Amino acid sequence: MDNKLTHFNAQGEAHMVDVGEKNVTQRKAVAEGFIQMQSDTLSLIVSGGHKKGDVLGIARVAGIMGAKKTPELIPLAHPINITSVDIILTAHTEDNTVRCEATVGCGGQTGVEMEALTAVQIALLTIYDMCKAVDRGMEMHGIRLLSKSGGKSGAWTRAE
Repeated sequence: MDNKLTHFNAQGEAHMVDVGEKNVTQRKAVAEGFIQMQSDTLSLIVSGGHKKGDVLGIARVAGIMGAKKTPELIPLAHPINITSVDIILTAHTEDNTVRCEATVGCGGQTGVEMEALTAVQIALLTIYDMCKAVDRGMEMHGIRLLSKSGGKSGAWTRAE
């Protein structure tokens, strides 16, 4: 892995990296994150009894939208042609969490790690927003990249 920060020029000023000369390759990134809550809150989500509707369904759509809006939210992220976004939300009653896994793909000149990470965070924030009236103490944690593939640097997978 390169040891220099690419979003700064020789003078130390922020700039958008020029990816114009990079090859177009198929790229994919997978990220995950968790939101922990009270057991009653998770039961409400799982039972479908929330008065605002299908919490996980709405969070899934929000995660997809978040991936698509990444360059509008992250100042130096490139607009890219996303070809797929898959959001999996899984309730875990043993520790009162919902796990979000986002997989984002594209054929492009730069990776989709930021899109996958943004998708996770936006999905989790949506769960928080929909449930904050009953549980303001929810906590998001463990947001991280699990793997990426494509591009000059090739494949990378988190070592556990």
